[in-house]
Amino acid sequence: MPAESPPGPDERTEVRAAVRQAVSVSVATGLYGISFGALSVVAGLDLPQTMVLSLLMFSGGSQFALLGVVASGGTSAAAVTTAGLLGLRNTLYGAQLSPLLALHGWRRVLAAHVTIDESTAVATAQRSKAAFRAGFWWTGIGIFVVWNLLTLVGALAGDAMGDPKAWGLDAAAGAAFLALLWPRLASRVMQLTAALAVVVAVALLPFVPPGVPVLAAAAVAIVVGQVAGQPRQPVTVTEYVPDGAAPPSPAPSPEAPPATARPADPTGPADPGDPATPSGPSASGPSPSDRTEEP
Repeated sequence: MPAESPPGPDERTEVRAAVRQAVSVSVATGLYGISFGALSVVAGLDLPQTMVLSLLMFSGGSQFALLGVVASGGTSAAAVTTAGLLGLRNTLYGAQLSPLLALHGWRRVLAAHVTIDESTAVATAQRSKAAFRAGFWWTGIGIFVVWNLLTLVGALAGDAMGDPKAWGLDAAAGAAFLALLWPRLASRVMQLTAALAVVVAVALLPFVPPGVPVLAAAAVAIVVGQVAGQPRQPVTVTEYVPDGAAPPSPAPSPEAPPATARPADPTGPADPGDPATPSGPSASGPSPSDRTEEP
């Protein structure tokens, strides 16, 4: 892989915009961690169990699905299965992000841990590779830090908070994700995909285990994308190959070589090709035809 060139002014502007977006999403989504911490304690988990679950699983939907099964008296196998089904969506995100991040070793493991709905949405909303990476890392790590800190706060507060929904925190993550999704619904294909996914997910909710409606909605998006033949937007691998390379400059035409500017020399000989400079016999004096013969 060629070495990356320093980002230009436009790319730096895109990176700063991606970071601002990532920070706002991290705060909005991280606030929901208070709700998870409080609900976890109410469901019967102690503080260490709550924190280990949040640190190691780190997938908000799967965490709440597991709590729902535990609170309703379900078995451990049912809780793990439900959380696992809902977490399968992250494998689809990983398949999309992996070629663009191009990571290896421990960085790949870290990236897999912070591959969630919000980090994927912020990253794929960018138009340059530098902004893509900045959006992914700032969102993933930002939410991880804020989420777990506020999970600790919620778990310590416990019953003192009352019903977490009364604080409106249950809508914070959904509102943040909707704000990321809304600008991408500009085309009819995207609008149709979103509408069909919502209909399928809502229709399946009363009949299937948690997590299955999400997978079914993702399957609808895949099918519509294949049928419509739409390329993935707004980033593709081809946009970044070769990485950081400037567009080639057009080769000069052999029939029209570039002219070089030459300062005028008032004392030197005149340029015969300059139309503003007199040339020929008329330049040094009158021609024979202009002189009047004397008798």
